[in-house]
Amino acid sequence: MAKNTGKGFRRGAVRGRTQFKRPDNKWQKRDEGTGQFMPVKDDGTPFKGVAKEPDGRDTENS
Repeated sequence: MAKNTGKGFRRGAVRGRTQFKRPDNKWQKRDEGTGQFMPVKDDGTPFKGVAKEPDGRDTENS
C-alpha cells in the first residue's frame, strides 16, 4: 500500500489505478477494475506513484 510521507514523496506504488494524459494536457486517473474515471489533476503534472497507461504490468483487476 502506498503511503504519503509528508515530505513531498510517496513510499510504494498505488495499486489498482492508472493515469493517462488527456487531450487538454491534464492527467486523469482510472480505476483498473471498473474502468471508472477518477479525479483530474489541473496543474499539468502526473499523480505521484500511479502507473501511466499503458502500464505493461500483468495485474489482476480488482
